[in-house]
Amino acid sequence: MKKLVSVSAQTRINWLLDFTVFIGGFLAGLSGIYFLYAPSGGYRGGRNVLNDLTIIFDRVSWDNLHTWAGVFMIIAVVLHFTFHWQWVLMMSKRIIKSLWTKGANMSSGARFNLVIFLLVALSFTMTAVSGIYFLFAPGGGYQGGRNLSWDPAFFFSRSTWDLIHTWSGVILILAAVVHLVIHWRWVVNVTRRVLGSSSLRFRPRQVQEKVLM
Repeated sequence: MKKLVSVSAQTRINWLLDFTVFIGGFLAGLSGIYFLYAPSGGYRGGRNVLNDLTIIFDRVSWDNLHTWAGVFMIIAVVLHFTFHWQWVLMMSKRIIKSLWTKGANMSSGARFNLVIFLLVALSFTMTAVSGIYFLFAPGGGYQGGRNLSWDPAFFFSRSTWDLIHTWSGVILILAAVVHLVIHWRWVVNVTRRVLGSSSLRFRPRQVQEKVLM
C-alpha cells in the first residue's frame, strides 16, 4: 500500500512563494551576468565592442528581462515577508540575542547559516533599492538634453548607484547559491510532496484509489 503524503495549504503557499522568488531571481541574475560581461557605455570610438553583444537575445531584450524580472522578484519577496512576518520577527529576535548575548547556544553550522541569511537579506535590499533608482532614472545619457533624468544625484551619483547595484547583485547571487545548497534537501523533499500531491489531486477518483491501495 502506497502512503499518500498530504501537503497543508500553508506549505503549498510557502512553496509557491519560494518558487516565485527563485524564478524572478534566476532571470534577474542571469540577465545581470550578461551585463556584467557586456557592460554599457556605447562603442566609444570602438573601445566597447561588446555593447551590442547578442547571446540568445539582443541587449534591449536582456535589459527588459532584467528590469521586469527584478520587479517581479521584489514583489514576490514583499509578499513572502508579508506572509511570514511573525517568523521574520522571531528570527530577528534570535539574531539579536545570539549577537549580543555572551555564550549564546548556537552551533557553527547555525552561525554560518545565519551569516549567509544576513548576506542574502542585505545584498538583496541594496540590489533592490539601487534597481528601483534605475527604474525611475532610466539610462540613455543626456543625448542632446533629451534625458534630463540621467543623473538626478539622489543621495549618490549615477555611477555610485551603478557600482552598488552591480556588486551587491554579485554578492546576492553568490550568497543565494550557498543558501540554496544549504537547504537543498528541504527544497527537494517539499517540491516532491507538493508536486506529488498536486498531480494526485487532478487524477480521476478511480486512479487515486488504485494509488492508495
